[in-house]
Amino acid sequence: MVMNVHGKPMKTIWVHPERPGTVQLIDQRALPHKLFIEDVSSFESMLIAIRDMHVRGAPLIGVAAAFGMALAADSLSDSDWQNSLARDADSMRAARPTAVNLAWAVDQQMQVVSSHTSLQACREALWQKAQWIVDSDEKQCFAIGEHGLILLEEISARKKGEPINILTHCNAGWLACVNFGTATAPMYLAHEAQIPIHVWVDETRPRNQGAKLTAWELGQHGIHHTLIPDNAGGHLMQHGMVDIVIVGADRVAANGDAANKIGTYLKALAAFDNKVPFYVAMPSSTIDWNIQNGVYEIPIETRSEDEVRRMDGLLPNGLQGEVLICPESTQALNYGFDVTPARLITGLITERGVCDASEEGLRRLYPEHVKC
Repeated sequence: MVMNVHGKPMKTIWVHPERPGTVQLIDQRALPHKLFIEDVSSFESMLIAIRDMHVRGAPLIGVAAAFGMALAADSLSDSDWQNSLARDADSMRAARPTAVNLAWAVDQQMQVVSSHTSLQACREALWQKAQWIVDSDEKQCFAIGEHGLILLEEISARKKGEPINILTHCNAGWLACVNFGTATAPMYLAHEAQIPIHVWVDETRPRNQGAKLTAWELGQHGIHHTLIPDNAGGHLMQHGMVDIVIVGADRVAANGDAANKIGTYLKALAAFDNKVPFYVAMPSSTIDWNIQNGVYEIPIETRSEDEVRRMDGLLPNGLQGEVLICPESTQALNYGFDVTPARLITGLITERGVCDASEEGLRRLYPEHVKC
């Protein structure tokens, strides 16, 4: 199964079939009104694509970073190439500080660098490793979908086949990964299994990734969904209109705290108050085993205030444009993420199964990280 765009299968990022040194990706800034494929052929261009959110979503950021390191090696001469790649790695890690997948992917590539003494051999190995990360992400997301599908099947059985109402925040779909997505993977598999589902899609201000991206990709795949204001989720839960909440994550601490797009914490509070199960779906590369308390230790990215002060979209003249939505003199604060404490999370859906949001739960699935 591959995600659909205008009825044709497509992934989010791939190597150009005719130019192996060029990476092609969906520039998500143009969605949902235009599908634009960007060619990226240099480290600098990939760094910009990550920093300026041509690509976004923790798993996809990691994949893009891996390709970025391969592109960096392609531009180097034999002189001081290892130190140059180390500097590029530092620049790449700083591009988006909250998503741990980025640093994980860069570290994977730097292990490749450290194991080679020949630049040419290193170049080939970096491209191979980047493709391995692509393939691994796709397999992990499908496995997340399989484990999450079990939860949806249980709800469907209780509802005797009536549509399952799922609420999600931001975009943790295939646009945030290579294929399938994290939070959306169980939805896609349920749809394929002909289990009736309906998805409540938060608009996700200030960048509106729910309205622009999640609604677009669910619609492309034929999944019934409804766009709602960010603050409507609690009301829906109070009135029994949400059966389950599934969100993604940009970083999960060793104790189960989960950082995700700003506003996720408020949804978790509403879900907890209304006894609605709240799940976080993510691959193991999103777990930061070095952080013990996510609320206090996960770095939270602060973005441009203009993302809050302005909104972009399709204007009446048919062109995409931007409008100011507040007084010109008004200042804004734009935290990109918040952290949901583990106590509010019903469970974590990973490629190895579903576990409690706790250190014990995570280490049960990942015993290789148990401290000696």
